[in-house]
Amino acid sequence: MKFKRILLKLSGEALMGSQGHGIDSQVVNLIADQVKAIQALGVEVALVIGGGNFFRGVSGVTSGMDRVSADHMGMLATMINALALQDALEQKGVQTRVMSGIDMPKVAESYIRRRAMRHMEKGRVVIFGAGTGNPYFSTDTAAALRANEINAEVVMKATNVDGIYSADPKTDPAAVKYDRISFQEVLERDLKVMDAAAIALCRENHLPILVFNMMRPGNLMAAVEGDVVGTLVD
Repeated sequence: MKFKRILLKLSGEALMGSQGHGIDSQVVNLIADQVKAIQALGVEVALVIGGGNFFRGVSGVTSGMDRVSADHMGMLATMINALALQDALEQKGVQTRVMSGIDMPKVAESYIRRRAMRHMEKGRVVIFGAGTGNPYFSTDTAAALRANEINAEVVMKATNVDGIYSADPKTDPAAVKYDRISFQEVLERDLKVMDAAAIALCRENHLPILVFNMMRPGNLMAAVEGDVVGTLVD
């Protein structure tokens, strides 16, 4: 394995598959199968999941909601996804812990850095829910923060495209795929890989980001083995 400890960032939208909202059990099981496969080989895995399949704080603001209230609703949406993925993993025999950035002791453990690292050392998959626990921060920023805190070797951002392109490949047939690109180029070209705060946090701490298509079975395994998959930002 090229990577011993990873943080996998999943969007909430990825979990809804083609149904347009909510959680598609087939997609959740596909993700759980891939996580189980790499965890069985000794890779320590942490995950951060968005909540866009239920609610996005930014969309709440555009409809007139208070930003803090909207962001709190978005954090709760990420916890729904975290619990769904925990259930799918544990049904496959994978020990899992959900840790929340907001205290909710009857649902999940509160996030404590040392406890999270200990869970991973014991072979448990750790799912970080509720973002950073603070409004105004996206789950991208939460992923970058948690990855640095737990000393992950890479942030793997799972998408439904096979890497970073110069433009949207779905609408621009002339879009060029990058195999490798620098943090500075991502920011200068406004490539929308992750938000600027997340990119800056990874750049300052020399933490690479791998953007790849996880919906293609086997891609996660190939990524942790060091094969050329997706686009590497470093």
